[in-house]
Amino acid sequence: MATAQAQVWSRAEVWRRKLLYPGHTLPTVAAPVLVACGLAVQHHVFSAVPACLALAAGWLIQVGGVLTDNHQNLVHEPEDREHPELVQALRLGTLSLRSLKAAIAACYLLALLIGCYLLYVAGTFVLWIGLASIAASWAYSAGPRPIGRLGLADPLFFVFFGIVSVVGAYYVQAAPTLGGAPGSWLAISALPCALGLPIGALTTNILIVDDIRDREFDALKGKRTVAVRFGARWSRAEFMALLVLAYIAPLWFWLALGFGAWILLPWLTLPFAVTTARAVLTLDRYEALVPVTPRAGRLLLGYAALLAIGAALPS
Repeated sequence: MATAQAQVWSRAEVWRRKLLYPGHTLPTVAAPVLVACGLAVQHHVFSAVPACLALAAGWLIQVGGVLTDNHQNLVHEPEDREHPELVQALRLGTLSLRSLKAAIAACYLLALLIGCYLLYVAGTFVLWIGLASIAASWAYSAGPRPIGRLGLADPLFFVFFGIVSVVGAYYVQAAPTLGGAPGSWLAISALPCALGLPIGALTTNILIVDDIRDREFDALKGKRTVAVRFGARWSRAEFMALLVLAYIAPLWFWLALGFGAWILLPWLTLPFAVTTARAVLTLDRYEALVPVTPRAGRLLLGYAALLAIGAALPS
């Protein structure tokens, strides 16, 4: 049975290393915004302020979800063997459930405040994206039937971190030029949706790494993740299928969607993708898989940056 070793951390370390996860949360939020900005540059609708605000709101929503997940774990698993540092922080008083709840509320409230400006800039479609994202973030680990415990998190991540995030970040830039015409988002959503597919695939792969790593802990907690329900072999097959999707997608963008050959730039990350995949396929111990999560995050960010460049350059 894998066990995580407890360490005595300061309050700042607890929040940065175990709650905010900047090496994990920032790449997954930045990737879709980068891609949306690349497409916006090509379409001459790039706008830095809405893009940055979309990034900030997305990060706040994701951090709110991470904090909610940790809060639920500590409430329902007070002796959580997966996160002994958090259990110890609660005992030492460097962390409290009350402070976690306050931070969750602050994240969602700040995201809504940013959304008010984006609503003014881009219209009600942004409001629905924001509310749906907050609901998905919270429902992942909270509520009567948390999505993460039912093994349904993979499609949730794929849709929201990929398609929805790219469409939303693109729309807040493009909508002002469309004059807020009713239904105008339908006319501009096809390409952002397509570009969101590989981003969703690589983001979901980060979750899959975590599920493979944590499957013994999750089984004890009653979480029916894909790795728990069907085994690590199935999760590794899913990881590879999504990786193949991510690297086939640029070819489709080039041959069928009118992008230039620059859209193939993400293929430069293939060596890094191969080494990451090898680690996922061969490593099994909890401690060995811990570094693979940030590695998968860096792969996502590098892929997204190159995809953004390829989307921005003329065909």
